[in-house]
Amino acid sequence: MRDMNTEKLKIGKIVNTHGIRGEVKVLRITDFEERFTPGNEVIITSEQKDIILTIDSHRIHKGFDLITFKGYSNINDVEKWKGMNLYIDKDQAEELEEDAYYYHEIIGCRVETTEGESLGKIKEILSPGANDVWVVQRPGKKDLLLPYIEDVVKNVDIETGTISVELMEGMLD
Repeated sequence: MRDMNTEKLKIGKIVNTHGIRGEVKVLRITDFEERFTPGNEVIITSEQKDIILTIDSHRIHKGFDLITFKGYSNINDVEKWKGMNLYIDKDQAEELEEDAYYYHEIIGCRVETTEGESLGKIKEILSPGANDVWVVQRPGKKDLLLPYIEDVVKNVDIETGTISVELMEGMLD
């Protein structure tokens, strides 16, 4: 067990079990594939305590990460974790290249146009393909989908929680 107050970063969610040998199906919310390398540790928070698990095996199947944990080789050992999130300690976070950000740094940021018009706040990040899509929750309007590309995202200021964007024609329709 470990200190519950240590800051954690969510890296995925156990969405189901797979087979009978303790494998779990994980929906990944991290860009770091090596995060699930055998031998790495992840955390599940259960009943107000953190459980540290060591990854025993990892493979990708139909777009999901399939993982087993050391010491948990039966479906009955892991079924109780369905629906739970996987975390890492914040201090396990990788160093990022310039102009690269962690999801937790972006979610909650205010978004405004380069002219200063407020658009809303980032509520989630989608990773459908070549580039991420930032979902902006707009008050009283439907969500705005912003592709994370140079033509659109002009400035990200993590310190102030502000993102400046230049909208392309048709984005607000």
